[in-house]
Amino acid sequence: MNADAIIIGAGACGLMCAVQAGYLGKKVIVLEKNEKPGAKILISGGGRCNYTNQFATAEQFISANPHFIKSAFTQWTVDDTISFFETYGIEGKEKTLGQLFPDDKNAKDVVQVFTSICEDFGQEIRCNADVKDIEILPDASFKVSYEKNGKTVVLTAEKLVIATGGLPISKMGATDFALRFARKHDLKIVETAPALVPLTITGKDEEWFAQLSGNAVFCEVSNDEISFEENILFTHWGLSGPAILQISSFWRRGKTINLNLLPHQNVFDLLNEERKTNGKTLLSTLLNRIYTKKFTDALGKFLPLNKPVAALTKVEIDLIEQTIHHFKVKPAGDKGYDKAEVMRGGIDTNEISSKTLECKKIPNLFFGGECLDVTGWLGGYNFQWAWASGFVIAQNI
Repeated sequence: MNADAIIIGAGACGLMCAVQAGYLGKKVIVLEKNEKPGAKILISGGGRCNYTNQFATAEQFISANPHFIKSAFTQWTVDDTISFFETYGIEGKEKTLGQLFPDDKNAKDVVQVFTSICEDFGQEIRCNADVKDIEILPDASFKVSYEKNGKTVVLTAEKLVIATGGLPISKMGATDFALRFARKHDLKIVETAPALVPLTITGKDEEWFAQLSGNAVFCEVSNDEISFEENILFTHWGLSGPAILQISSFWRRGKTINLNLLPHQNVFDLLNEERKTNGKTLLSTLLNRIYTKKFTDALGKFLPLNKPVAALTKVEIDLIEQTIHHFKVKPAGDKGYDKAEVMRGGIDTNEISSKTLECKKIPNLFFGGECLDVTGWLGGYNFQWAWASGFVIAQNI
């Protein structure tokens, strides 16, 4: 045997697993297809790395089995993540809604923590290693063949960890490796789709959205299931921004989303107050106090902007209320895996032990991170799952 375990994938889960195995005196070899470890860590949060969320619980995750991650989150908590990084000189600073970023450091420093510890423990990270074949041996150990620089290398280990992530982002080396392996061995897959992804608008409304490209509005974005309050960003192809990325994980093609363009005030009350103090104020003037001129002008497609507020009819006031608080959008689609932050769906969690993350049908095989049917909200939640699943697997390999 070349090691106690072979870990395929040097992303957040694989790196944490290698480090935690090192603490326990276990020898692992990590195989990474990319030139460097931690490719997605390096680009996360615009290179700043939102590495956890202070409020992370099972509630902020989408899975066919919402209880699945509770065991992992008990074994490795948010406080454990914060302490771990603090030990290695990364102090967390809250940006918004519990999102923690390194205070005076960035994503490179986060990856450096893992590579340094792996070096100290003698854990090998082999980059440019493209895994071609996995053979399950009669004694339930594994033979892994990979290609590097045109040569085939064969390794054996008693345990195998697949932490190859999901389908976003192919230019970062993302592949369907874990899903293909799972299908080959008759493990169930929950249907996959891009998540935390911008939404596209086509057809008759396309031009209206495109003209607002670059405008951001603080909104409550909702559907029948859930609502999020954060900025939305208009783009030349549709909608993006934090609130849109959040709702995208709960959106399905053909469904409508609702935009409340003024979540903390009531436009009806604003109109009434203005009528009392200065009824001659044009609707456009009132709206310009809330929105950019460009956005107000665009609302002119739906609203009587050049009318004094005192002259507005009941029908017009109802229309204003509907437009501002119940602006309906029916996206045509999404921007796909290359613009998605994570994948929704994945290997069915019923195939995996929630306590150890070992595959029930294949002894000594473990799955962690994004390849499983566990999808977090935007804001550091997916990293918390990656760290927790890496830790849990390390205890059991």
